[in-house]
Amino acid sequence: MSPLCLRCAAACTLNLETAQRIGTVGSSLVGGAIGAYRATYTSTPPLSMASSRFPLAKLPAAVMGAVSGSQAGSRVATLFFTQKLPLGEGTPWLCVSCGHAFRQLPHPLTAPR
Repeated sequence: MSPLCLRCAAACTLNLETAQRIGTVGSSLVGGAIGAYRATYTSTPPLSMASSRFPLAKLPAAVMGAVSGSQAGSRVATLFFTQKLPLGEGTPWLCVSCGHAFRQLPHPLTAPR
């Protein structure tokens, strides 16, 4: 259960660790797709008629573009979340109502995972 915001007591808070994982994976996927598209359709020279019928001729360029785009997307997401995470110990939370970011320490009686 998400905690109440420390500033406005609203119950709509978002776990920033989970958001960071989802954002990094999503950015990697989108960056990879954009990189593959750009490498395949914009930076390759026109192929001859024989090789244009065989789509695997563009596969190495698409794979290299996907890898570089995926790495760039992952870096952007990681940089964004490192700027937004509050300092300190505990689980980071973000209040959706007022935008306050805070950390909640785990209860001392709960067992660590």
